[in-house]
Amino acid sequence: MAKNKWFGTDGVRGVANEFPMTADFALKLGYAAAELICTRQRKVAIAKDTRISGDMLEAALTAGFTAKGVDVVRLGVIPTPAVTTLVDSLGVDMAVMITASHNPYYDNGIKLIAADGNKFSDDETAALEKLIEQNSFSFDKDCLGRVSDDTTARLRYQKIALDIFAGGISLKGMKIAVDCANGCFSEILPEVLRQLGAEVVCLGTAPDGFNINRDCGSQHPESLFEAVQKQHADLGIAVDGDGDRIKICDEKGVLVKSDQLIAFLAKYLQERGENKFRPVVSTKLSNTGLERYIRNELGLEYFITAVGERHVIAKLKETGGICGGEESGHIVLLDYAKSGDAMMVALKVLQGIAAAGKKASEIFPLFKEDFLFFENYKAASTEQVKQVAANSELQVLAAELGKNMAGHGRVVIHPSGTEPKIRVWVCGDDEGKVKEYGRELWQKIENLCRGA
Repeated sequence: MAKNKWFGTDGVRGVANEFPMTADFALKLGYAAAELICTRQRKVAIAKDTRISGDMLEAALTAGFTAKGVDVVRLGVIPTPAVTTLVDSLGVDMAVMITASHNPYYDNGIKLIAADGNKFSDDETAALEKLIEQNSFSFDKDCLGRVSDDTTARLRYQKIALDIFAGGISLKGMKIAVDCANGCFSEILPEVLRQLGAEVVCLGTAPDGFNINRDCGSQHPESLFEAVQKQHADLGIAVDGDGDRIKICDEKGVLVKSDQLIAFLAKYLQERGENKFRPVVSTKLSNTGLERYIRNELGLEYFITAVGERHVIAKLKETGGICGGEESGHIVLLDYAKSGDAMMVALKVLQGIAAAGKKASEIFPLFKEDFLFFENYKAASTEQVKQVAANSELQVLAAELGKNMAGHGRVVIHPSGTEPKIRVWVCGDDEGKVKEYGRELWQKIENLCRGA
């Protein structure tokens, strides 16, 4: 597998107007993708979230593609899952989503989406990086692309959701609080919930280019918890800026962890006859109690992947599963969406709760979670993160502690692909060992970062 310099687990990301999130890089990425990917339809779709730097990057990408003779269809502000859902109906070679997901407004990112809705592989992004580095593009005065706007994409995506759930779910009599992170779902999610009959309390639905994810949404759901309690809502739903992450709380304002949501969806899909004993997938950072529940209580196969939504999706496709996700809030229902889709997940959870005829607090938690040590060590830079994570002493220590936990838990050292952080994650049924091993790994990382 090719090694990438700029593309991480979910595209390329950084601070706007700092390399690689510059107009120049976006322009050259447009050149490279036009040359390498857009060879059949000679057409690309571009969408963005609500952060202010999206306009700059959209303009640069558009210039890059059109300079190489590729037509650009601008989809405007729509969620990432809307792009992955619609892309195969657009007649394009690929799509680009300009977003830094759950990050602050001053960050931005570029996600590349293939014509079938899948994200690009490491090999494909490495090939694009190589072309950008070579910077030997040629141009033809008679080969230029045109730009058009698709103003119906948002409505088509809403219709897909309503067509799926209309008749299968009624939210009449339910009050739902939603926090849209001042992002892509600010208009869509409340509207869909209202059309399905719910009374909606809105938070984070006034994007101004600077307030995306700021003290709101899936990364900061405290205001949602408070609103649910004050407004006596039946449920709270928070999404991130581009709509591929979700957090849910019950009517008491208590967070329902993502692993619990995965378990609930697996159980509901199995009971409903949709799952048909297909496997469930989550990442190595999911609580080890989830695996016991899926295997022992539901009798389903369970697979563990590396961190990252694309790994979950790949394993689901490989094993024939439809339900999977990760604790960060990416949850995938492949029968309903091609990637993590906060709205589709929310609607399916609401459908399951309505079918149960119980309050959310009477349903969750479904299983007892194992003890967990989970801390992020903030390093000086992403380069330091890479160096420390690759350190042989740290790897040997993590392997040794993991061996000691075998059968009773799991040990993970995970360098963030988007931030200068190293995650220390230890989970198991022995609280003493979990804390001890977590502190030992943390101390080792701190010593390495300080050059001890």
